Amino acid sequence: MGAFLDKPKTEKHSAHGDGNGLRYGLSSMQGWRVEMEDAHTAVVGLPHGLTDWSFFAVYDGHAGSRVANYCSGHLLEHILSGGAEFSSGPGSVEGVKDGIRAGFLKIDEYMRSFSDLRQGLDRSGSTAVCVLLSPSHLYFINCGDSRAVLSRDNKVGFSTQDHKPCNPREKERIQKAGGSVMIQRVNGSLAVSRALGDYDYKCVDGKGPTEQLVSPEPEVCVLERAAEGDEFVVLACDGIWDVMSNEELCEFVRSRLLVCEDLEKVCNAVVDTCLHKGSRDNMSVVLVCLPGAPKISEEAVKKEEELDKYLEARVEELLANCGEAGTPDLVSVLRSIATENIPNLPPGGGLASKRSVIEAVYNKLNPHKEEEGVSLEEGEGGSGPAAHLLEALRQFRLHHRGQYRAALEDSLAAYQLRPEGAGQRRRTDGGGDHDDGRERTASPPSPPSPPPSPAAAESDACQDALAPESDPAF
Repeated sequence: MGAFLDKPKTEKHSAHGDGNGLRYGLSSMQGWRVEMEDAHTAVVGLPHGLTDWSFFAVYDGHAGSRVANYCSGHLLEHILSGGAEFSSGPGSVEGVKDGIRAGFLKIDEYMRSFSDLRQGLDRSGSTAVCVLLSPSHLYFINCGDSRAVLSRDNKVGFSTQDHKPCNPREKERIQKAGGSVMIQRVNGSLAVSRALGDYDYKCVDGKGPTEQLVSPEPEVCVLERAAEGDEFVVLACDGIWDVMSNEELCEFVRSRLLVCEDLEKVCNAVVDTCLHKGSRDNMSVVLVCLPGAPKISEEAVKKEEELDKYLEARVEELLANCGEAGTPDLVSVLRSIATENIPNLPPGGGLASKRSVIEAVYNKLNPHKEEEGVSLEEGEGGSGPAAHLLEALRQFRLHHRGQYRAALEDSLAAYQLRPEGAGQRRRTDGGGDHDDGRERTASPPSPPSPPPSPAAAESDACQDALAPESDPAF
């Protein structure tokens, strides 16, 4: 089956809440992955008398969801029950930081006792990125390559640093533990150097828990809260950061807050936009709005309405003026609009953030949409011979991931005409991207762009099928 689906699962889990002078929203989507391995935590008002504190987190699981799901329900409990002194005074900051570190080490050791993890029946692991808010401080907590950013004074005021094996400090620890960094991965396999779980990488004799190939120790950074300047905090897994930079995501969120008060909708817009930008991973985002967050702007709302009307009108024009060529498919419409200089597109999101507006009016006006195959995510760029060839080659590449070039050359060399309906070649490579099933890196079938002519499509399709794999994991 491989690591990816034939089409993305776009159903979302969304939620929102408020308290302690803040509001939050969250959204997650499985996307192209065959499993949903992300999890999250959102708690306003903590136990142990910390009613004016709040905690939010995103967990990005790999090789399974076991560790991520357990952490989402129990990491906060391990942090607060570690015996550290949690209070809001300036002298308590180091004690809180120590309590956070101790909580991570404690939950990691506790999960090691689970029978399925101990026996190797489940080899999952998970990153964790969190923010703990006291009345006076923001505690940013990171273990892995999920990321948190703070928008302060209309710009990125802080960002956590990803824990990657190539980072000098991480690489030094890995090598001291007897490991190596190959193709930017721990022992050529795991793409993160810090994580919870992943016990196959935490069994080096004579080394403590923070000295193993993969460390469960988080980095904790503390900022004093700025009542006027602090706008919002975004926590997200790498499925978001793969297609948006810190600045782009903050700009996009800020632009959405100017036109929408519903934080669930804002988070949904982030996830949808990242899918249309090409994200191939699970996607999860938590947005925490502080008192200084942007408020609804009448001017911004007006510009947004004008933009939507303009895009709707352009789709109508393109469909009305198609002439003898026939009704263009959705991909052609998107490509045509993308060539135009469109003012007031959401910063950071661009035209991808308006895909739903374009698709809605297209589907309304095109009575043959189901027959013509207009879904970009499904990889259906048209219905002509060239489109069928492109789809056949893309499916061939998907089913022979890692060996597709050799398999294609063998098939072409032995090719003979067969009657319609003859059986397809069966997959024999086992379907795995890594022998141990860890951090998956194969690419899903990329949404194609319809070519200007059948001849050009055939040429481009063959070049794409024979090109070397560009995925950095190979």
